[in-house]
Amino acid sequence: MSIKKKTVLNVVLMAFVLSFFVTPLGYHSKILLNRLFSGTPTVIPVEQRTQISDYDWRLKDSDWNFINFSKSRGRVVFINFWASWRLPCAAELKSIQNLYDRFKGKIDFYIISDEEQAPVETFMEENDFSFPVTYLIIGDKSPLPILEPPSTYILNKKGFVVVEEQGIADWDNRTIYELLENLLKAK
Repeated sequence: MSIKKKTVLNVVLMAFVLSFFVTPLGYHSKILLNRLFSGTPTVIPVEQRTQISDYDWRLKDSDWNFINFSKSRGRVVFINFWASWRLPCAAELKSIQNLYDRFKGKIDFYIISDEEQAPVETFMEENDFSFPVTYLIIGDKSPLPILEPPSTYILNKKGFVVVEEQGIADWDNRTIYELLENLLKAK
């Protein structure tokens, strides 16, 4: 009894599809596919931008100390909501790490999770991420709507929302670099 070529191809195809669900290869393949299909965020036209009215927002830093968002008044700010267990967030964070490496010290980064500290630290170590993690205090007031992760805001120095992106995006590209450089130059 010989095995037909079509049967072998079907078995190989089924094994490949199954690998997406039960192996680490599948996890990394899904991350790669998410990255490939992520697009450049949309910049809000100047006449449609809204301004935050209050910078009083309590958060926790990576050492679990309280910080206040008011220290970012008058600065360009990048705010991202993420969760280590959400695949689109994991896919997006590599581009955020690259953006952070390029602009750290120039703009304020708030990469915000509402998770407990231990799983976030494990996730950061496993993925070799070094951007600063900020923790959301559930129930505290916020100057912006808390969006479902992954989602991101970019604020200019006057507190206007320049980008509001819901879903995965590619932050490591020329459009975003030019936008942030221009926001940094603006008074």
